[in-house]
Amino acid sequence: MKTILLIEDDTFIRENTAELLTLTGYTVRTAENGKVGVENALAARPDLVICDIMMPVLDGFGVLHIFNQHPQLAGVPFIFLTAKTERADQRRGMELGADDYLTKPFSENELLSAVSGRLDRFRHLQPDYDLQAGGLGEFLDDARTVGNLAGLSADRRAHPLRRKQDVYLEGDEPTRVYFVQSGRIKTVKTTEGGKELITGFYGPGEFFGYLALLGQTPHIDSAVAVDDSELVYIPQDDFSQLLLRNPAVSQQFIHLLAGRVGEREQQLLAMAYSSIRRRVADTLLRLYEPTADDPEATIQLTREDMAAMVGTASESLIRTLSEFNQNGLIELTPKNIRVLEPEKLRRAHW
Repeated sequence: MKTILLIEDDTFIRENTAELLTLTGYTVRTAENGKVGVENALAARPDLVICDIMMPVLDGFGVLHIFNQHPQLAGVPFIFLTAKTERADQRRGMELGADDYLTKPFSENELLSAVSGRLDRFRHLQPDYDLQAGGLGEFLDDARTVGNLAGLSADRRAHPLRRKQDVYLEGDEPTRVYFVQSGRIKTVKTTEGGKELITGFYGPGEFFGYLALLGQTPHIDSAVAVDDSELVYIPQDDFSQLLLRNPAVSQQFIHLLAGRVGEREQQLLAMAYSSIRRRVADTLLRLYEPTADDPEATIQLTREDMAAMVGTASESLIRTLSEFNQNGLIELTPKNIRVLEPEKLRRAHW
């Protein structure tokens, strides 16, 4: 959701314009003069500024001058509002770098067209996207504009899955990338001896299933819902556009995907060289970290699934968990695990 800073000294115009923009779906912050507006912008950079020219304390020209000179604010799209129609004022505003100019009184359509036009023109890829808070949609919208990817699918529905429902099976041909909107998904590899090994564990804000598309090979593991979950599908054609059509979009998309690759490599190295106690501790920490801010949060995972994540037998896992419980590092119940001493688990070397 884009944030607009509205700087206007007329209370009636300020409140009514803010209400209209809010109803349209924008987040609106307001300021009654230029000085307050600049302070507001420095506290949190807006996506666009709508600013009156004739104001007390600091006028609109002064506000724009500060925006142009300050590294934190330079480049923010800027729309002037004024009741004056003299060409000299418009010329001065444009010379200072204003992006548009609205003369009061303006119509609803004039305002919204100017705002959407400026935001589309100045849309850029953000340094990062919060994928757990709507960031996927923001990234795809920005990618469509920045990368000129008009062919991206508009279908971003969340597809519900029941607990234990298969997403795909080992050997299936890949047709899409999956994004976890809610719930948890595990990817599983079954050995020739019938032993199950969890190759990945994915929660809200994470992608999976893309390695087969990259390699143009069938899936080498199966994916199944651990809980009731919701997935957003990114079709194969969209995946190719995001990777190949625009360098900036490609770089950002790879950044969003790459974290899982690094984690997977670390997991495989740990399984190969670490002791059972170290592997169990590392697995507990990986499961604990997304909920670290909630003191009441617990790890809810079957012993069989956790053993498959660790790469050991269930009996060995249960024995190690019992030792951690006796040492006061975790609290163990038949269905849940609460990490009590994460720093001790993290610092431990066995």
